[in-house]
Amino acid sequence: MVAADEDDDPACPANAKRPAAFQSRLPGLPGAATYNQVHDVDNPLVVQDPPPPAPAVAAPLDKSEIRIRVGLGGGGGGGGGLGLEAADSDGAGDSLGGEVIPHGYQQMVPLDPDETTDSTGFLTAPRHSRPPRKSSSLLAAVTLAAISGDPPPRETWNKKVEFLLAVIGFAVDLGNVWRFPYICYANGGGAFLIPYCIMLVFGGMPLFYMELALGQFHRCGCLTLWKKICPALKGVGYAICLIDIYVGMHYNTIIGWALYYLVESFQSELPWTSCNNTWNTPNCTPVVGEQFNYSTSPAKEFFERSVLEQHLSDGLDRMGPIKWSLALCVFGVFVLVYFSLWKGVRSTGKAVWVTALAPYVVLFILLARGVTLPGADVGIRYYLTPQWEKLKESKVWIDAASQIFFSLGPGFGTLLALASYNKFNNNCYRDAILTSSINCLTSFLAGFVIFSVLGYMAHMQNKSVAEVGLDGPGLVFIVYPEAIATMTGSVFWSIIFFLMLITLGLDSTFGGLEAMITALCDEYPRLLGRHREIFVAVVLVLVYLCSLPTCTYGGVFLVNLLNEYGPGKSILFVVFVEAAGVCWFYGVDRFSRDIEKMLGFRPGIFWRCCWTFISPVFLLVIFICSLLGDTDDANKYPPWAISVGWVLTASSLLCIPVYIIYKFSITSGNCSQRVKMICVRRRPPRRRRSTSTRRTAPGRTSDSRAARHRTPCPASRCCARTTRTRAPGSSSGWCRCVSTHWPLAVEAAMLRNTWTRGGGPGGPLADWGCK
Repeated sequence: MVAADEDDDPACPANAKRPAAFQSRLPGLPGAATYNQVHDVDNPLVVQDPPPPAPAVAAPLDKSEIRIRVGLGGGGGGGGGLGLEAADSDGAGDSLGGEVIPHGYQQMVPLDPDETTDSTGFLTAPRHSRPPRKSSSLLAAVTLAAISGDPPPRETWNKKVEFLLAVIGFAVDLGNVWRFPYICYANGGGAFLIPYCIMLVFGGMPLFYMELALGQFHRCGCLTLWKKICPALKGVGYAICLIDIYVGMHYNTIIGWALYYLVESFQSELPWTSCNNTWNTPNCTPVVGEQFNYSTSPAKEFFERSVLEQHLSDGLDRMGPIKWSLALCVFGVFVLVYFSLWKGVRSTGKAVWVTALAPYVVLFILLARGVTLPGADVGIRYYLTPQWEKLKESKVWIDAASQIFFSLGPGFGTLLALASYNKFNNNCYRDAILTSSINCLTSFLAGFVIFSVLGYMAHMQNKSVAEVGLDGPGLVFIVYPEAIATMTGSVFWSIIFFLMLITLGLDSTFGGLEAMITALCDEYPRLLGRHREIFVAVVLVLVYLCSLPTCTYGGVFLVNLLNEYGPGKSILFVVFVEAAGVCWFYGVDRFSRDIEKMLGFRPGIFWRCCWTFISPVFLLVIFICSLLGDTDDANKYPPWAISVGWVLTASSLLCIPVYIIYKFSITSGNCSQRVKMICVRRRPPRRRRSTSTRRTAPGRTSDSRAARHRTPCPASRCCARTTRTRAPGSSSGWCRCVSTHWPLAVEAAMLRNTWTRGGGPGGPLADWGCK
């Protein structure tokens, strides 16, 4: 036995037992023949040179062996690379090859099933070779991590387009359909597009770009991210997770309403067409009939008295029991969400092909139908006619800023999570421009779809467009179904419309829950990351149980309360703190250098100015105006409900100061030292070289650094360049391989052998070098 370290080490006895071994073949090394070596599993520093092969007899590998083949790109066995497989009794096994191992290791090449072994149990040349299989790369990397005990490597999107669809699907949600058209015509029609585009360029797009770049560079969720930027602000990540829970509690219920409508649409006649149903009141009047001041439409009574049955409750004071048919629809939504999230980007990447593309197909179909309806031109003119005097009102600019922010969705952690699965050199700058522009154009397109139908309804009822239109859920659950009921082929139009609403909502709720799941899995990789499927199921079950009160007869009032006080106010301040932490504490210059490392160029002066000054102020102004603008809450909710709403808002906001106090209290040093340590990312200390005597090659010792550096390292079979180093906590030194011909760190991860402070197993094996 020949020890790879120069001196005898008590941690590496020469007579160590070898209960299991793995083989490595180093083909085609410069100036050397092909070597087959056996590395001890318990002590990988001990290397045994094999006896000369006897090719006449073939012997199978032992069941407990793991085979590694390493090449340099031309050596035997089908090209350079690394292959990993568990040895079968016939010496072949099933390949776990792949294309690329993370962290810069060489290309992995699957072992050939026709490879055989000689009489000593070592691999001989394969009978033929085959190209690497890209589909096996993740399996091989996960296998290496499983053997090492480390969390599996981070997944990446199978295709770039899947990431783009996921981002577009998250940004384009129900608000693009029911909120933007109403805000547009209420704030000046076509004139509203001027403040809208200004807020997009100076406020929304810089924040959108910032989050995509942060997630892609640091490759982690909204919790682990702050360890690398500003440790004191990790409470921002916990606040985002809490806000995502509040959103999941009510947003999925709205999707459940759309699913209820979809199920009811599969009838010969839509149930909200006439007033001859059990839930109708004497005040119900058909749309084409004579209207009175007290008249209600069949669509409105269907939504309020059949779907929600809110007449059986007394508002938030007494919401009544759960309506189980509605709860079942919400449960169906959670089932769809689970099977889209349980496998991470592998399952989400498949789901977004439907949930992100289907709404556009339906939007164009509905647009083609809407513009052919009588009166559609009146509604479109009402939508686009500019009212320039509105631009003098501050409310128009505040509404434009709020719509841009909530439409693009920065601050919910979703953009961070989705971008963290990108490849490091992905052009996130181009992605930010493309996806944010598509989102805003979709809102503009949805306005044509909605207002063409509103003009048709105004024509049918001899009313103005302003008298017909409604804001929020009423627009898509009352007005539009009412118009659909009067069209030819109403069942078909109803089915595709509510399918569009469901798909619009699903990929948005995918994004919100994925942000929380990614953050917690990255923060606790061993506890949660390894058991993602179970963790996702537990999270969705808990969120579903919390959302059951929104399925009661008075659940619609709770949905409105959660929407307004859950994320509505707190998310603005949370994103302001996030932008301040990145732009002021971490620094725009450092952030720009990070982007340069990914993309090869630094962001321009426009982006740096927006990140430094405009974007934080943009968020702070919206937050202050949202607090000052809530003067009619006393008329909408009882006093105790308003108090509960502010508790919901404070619960997420308090995460930020509470964590700052906690981090300050556990940090050592005086006050100024603590503030500096918790506000600035700590860099790993550099290892200082000691002038004490270290181990060198056998028979050579050196008492000074200069003498040690003058002592050359012995020749190595697998090292192109070596240097001298030492073990952590030890004064002894050895020759460390700096540039290797084969990735010893992969073997280190497999065998879990590391140094301790005393020189035994406990620190990274990669530091030992390649001997």
